[in-house]
Amino acid sequence: MKLPIYMDYNATTPVDPRVVEAMLPSFSENFGNAASKTHAYGWIAAKLAEDARASLAAGIGAHPEEIVFTSGATEANNLAIKGLLAPLRGRRAHVVTCVTEHKAVLDPCAALAREGVAVTVLPVDGAGRIEPAAVAGSLTEKTALVSLMLANNETGTLHPIAAVARICRERGVAVHCDATQAVGKVAVDVGELGVDLMSLSAHKIYGPKGVGALYVRRRRPRLHLAPILDGGGHEQGMRSGTLNVPGIVGFARALEIARAEMAAEGARLAALRDRLERAIGSRLEGVTVNGDPDHRLPNTLNLSFAGVDGAALLVGLREVAVASGSACTSADPMPSHVLMAMGRSKQLANASIRFSLGRGNSADDVDAVAAAVVREVTRLRTNSPLWRR
Repeated sequence: MKLPIYMDYNATTPVDPRVVEAMLPSFSENFGNAASKTHAYGWIAAKLAEDARASLAAGIGAHPEEIVFTSGATEANNLAIKGLLAPLRGRRAHVVTCVTEHKAVLDPCAALAREGVAVTVLPVDGAGRIEPAAVAGSLTEKTALVSLMLANNETGTLHPIAAVARICRERGVAVHCDATQAVGKVAVDVGELGVDLMSLSAHKIYGPKGVGALYVRRRRPRLHLAPILDGGGHEQGMRSGTLNVPGIVGFARALEIARAEMAAEGARLAALRDRLERAIGSRLEGVTVNGDPDHRLPNTLNLSFAGVDGAALLVGLREVAVASGSACTSADPMPSHVLMAMGRSKQLANASIRFSLGRGNSADDVDAVAAAVVREVTRLRTNSPLWRR
């Protein structure tokens, strides 16, 4: 068994060897710039990018021209939110989002608020799920965009995006969905969801870091985004910059593999997740499961441990690679904004661990991690003033 045991797959994933194999020719043989239109090197690179675009589009039920390549989901989120609002300011300047969104959505919304755009941040229930009725009640005649993630990165909770999108469509409001954690783990189809914009990232699905995509609806209605990067007019004028052809090729291959293996891998991971939850919960008191038990990702388990200092617990679990929340906020000493929004106390939010499982995990890993968690929680509670039976 390789130590530390990696259970932080929601933060990032190793690149699948099959993805690496698909990418390698684009680093050496097919190294051309996809924007070079006057010779074969550029033509080959452009075809590789367009084939990958078509493959990614097919993987989410979109059309190839609706895929805009970016450097990752953070850029895709910024392009979706800022790009849609830029031409609408003064006419429809209201955005609706949710308190448990990733910072890659909350921070762009906060930036717009500083520029005078009205931003409504909706609450969630105790399981971290939003009510479609709450979204409906927040819409005004100036609402231009609702931005909600499909799956929460900390708890795995799935929002009812299709129901929200139906409400928004009736009111003429665009819907952006950060589907970074969901794609490749659960079925995602932009037509079935009814969303207008959707952000994706390769490195969450065993693809390379530094490449992502934004789905932009081009039919009924056709959306127009103002670019947030200028310098050449690439990607239909929405995202300038030389295309990362190796990354794009890898992204497409990663999604192909994830979709092909999704049913079997999802069932396997859900069984491992449930095994981990039982193994810990049956041997420890004061354990809270954070997230919706009926609507969550198959690989994600978030637990809070009463009477334990969360930082000390993570230090004690040296043989396990896990997280206390989002990787993008791991340097922040404040408790998880997601768990606090779900009504957890500051102590419980601070004493939480996200276990996110992946292809490299086995039943032996789960049993070893459960034993380590039980050992450390028991040890820390022995002399803890926070623990009262």
